[in-house]
Parts: sequence; C-alpha cells; structure tokens
Amino acid sequence: MGLSDELLNSDKKELIVDDCCTVIETQLASKSGISGIALKTAFAALKGVKPGYIPYVVEQLLPQCFTALDPIWDEGLQKGDPVEHLVASRDRTADALLSVTDERVKQAKRPIVRGTYEKFRGSAKQHVEEAVPEFAKVIGKYTK
Repeated sequence: MGLSDELLNSDKKELIVDDCCTVIETQLASKSGISGIALKTAFAALKGVKPGYIPYVVEQLLPQCFTALDPIWDEGLQKGDPVEHLVASRDRTADALLSVTDERVKQAKRPIVRGTYEKFRGSAKQHVEEAVPEFAKVIGKYTK
C-alpha cells in the first residue's frame, strides 16, 4: 500500500492538508532578507488568487507527491525509520516533490501561478529541502 492509499482516506485527508499548510506558513515565516520578502510577497499573491487557493492546491498535489515519495518511503521502511530516511534523503525527497510541481505548473491556466513558480523555481530546491523534516513529521504523524 502506497502513501496515497494510506494517508488520503477521508478521515485523514483534511488534517494532513491543514498540517501541510501549516508547514508552508512556518517555512515562509522563517525566511528573512530580500529573498524572504520576495517569497512572502509571491505567496501572498498566490493566496489572493481565490479564497482557499493554497489548501486547494495542497490537496490536489498530495496524491502525486505521496506517489513520488513511495520509493524513498519504502526504502526507509526497510531500514526501520521511513520518516528519518526522508529527512536523511532530503535531496532526493525534494527532487521527488519538485518533479510533481514542475509537471503541475505546466498545466496551470493562471499566468500569475505559472510566472510565480518559474520566478522562484531556481531556489525552490533549497527551500523544499529545508521543509523536508517538518513535512516528514507530518507524514509520520498520520502513518503511525
């Protein structure tokens, strides 16, 4: 059974989406300097696309994200601690997650979404890697 099957059943899905949105907000809050201001401004613009846009996008992306993470998660299960394995493999974890968003943005109909993503894609891996420990904890919380 893959992560999507395990985590996205009806009684967990909304909680996971909420926790993932909290991880995103926490990561953004931790950013400082000019790049932090730029990220926060871009995120505010995306939030303004329509009410509930960020949770909607998270909910739409999670099945593909979990599928992309399945091989890394399975390796971690074999080693005894899949959450720690995601963190230890944060480079691969970030690449797997970004492969999902890269594909998804190609289908984006809103120019603000595509443009914002493309503007920040070059630095995205670093930010995703920094978020991996908290994201892995969210996954671990709901797989126990």
